Amino acid sequence: MAGVTNAPFRLIARECGAGPLTSEEIDARALVRDNARTIALTTHLPEERPLAMQLLGEDPDILAEAARRLEAAGADGIDLNMGCPVAKIVAKGQGAALMRDPLRAAVIVRTLRKAVTGRLTIKIRGGWDERSVNAPEIARLAESEGVDGITVHPRTRSQQYTGRAPWDIIGEVVAAVRVPVTGNGDVRGVDDARAMVAATGCAAVMIGRGALGRPWIFGGVDVPREARATVIRRHCALIETHMPERPALVQLKKHLAWYSDGLAFAARTRPALFAASTAAEVYDLFWRLW
Repeated sequence: MAGVTNAPFRLIARECGAGPLTSEEIDARALVRDNARTIALTTHLPEERPLAMQLLGEDPDILAEAARRLEAAGADGIDLNMGCPVAKIVAKGQGAALMRDPLRAAVIVRTLRKAVTGRLTIKIRGGWDERSVNAPEIARLAESEGVDGITVHPRTRSQQYTGRAPWDIIGEVVAAVRVPVTGNGDVRGVDDARAMVAATGCAAVMIGRGALGRPWIFGGVDVPREARATVIRRHCALIETHMPERPALVQLKKHLAWYSDGLAFAARTRPALFAASTAAEVYDLFWRLW
């Protein structure tokens, strides 16, 4: 969800009924080096809280320093990303690469636990590949090092986002630890969320890609077309209010393309929408579809 889970999107999710929110991934090393673009990722609105900030990294001490800075900036919790499957991330030993080295992961969690005064959680995958499905082992280690909760996306890194998410792995993690486990993967509506809880015993459900173009998913009820249009207008207003002009235009294009999913002639219109040079053009193209 990098480049997506910014303050406007998080707030519209909250207004639609989402519970605790999590930031997009924040590179610990870049934050400690005072990288301006990375610092901008920590921007949040008071209405979003409680908000966990998600850290990405491989060096325990740098992660700890970044966590301290994020707590000072207002984070209500720190979430260690151990699930990102992107090649350039795992090549640096970050994200899902930490699943390959449980002892190193344990050292990182131990160091973070000493640095973080508030809630500390991790998000993991099922494992690195089908030969090394070790989510329960990682979860037990993390619990022994003091995490307050664990989110599980049960696909392995090698699966990326292909195939059906094997929810049984979430259930295995639930059985392995006493801390709350949040399930994630292939949840497209309230019925899916209820089915995941029933099948795995997880304490909560995290929705990521399933909310793109459908933030009303968090309300758990059918939302009529007119109410959806109100949500879309509100989201666009938040983007334009809280983001600089150029990144706001990029965000408007991305989110309105997702909101157009399922509309007649949407696929034909999206190239023009992405080629538009002003917000006014983007709005005109989208609302003609709607």
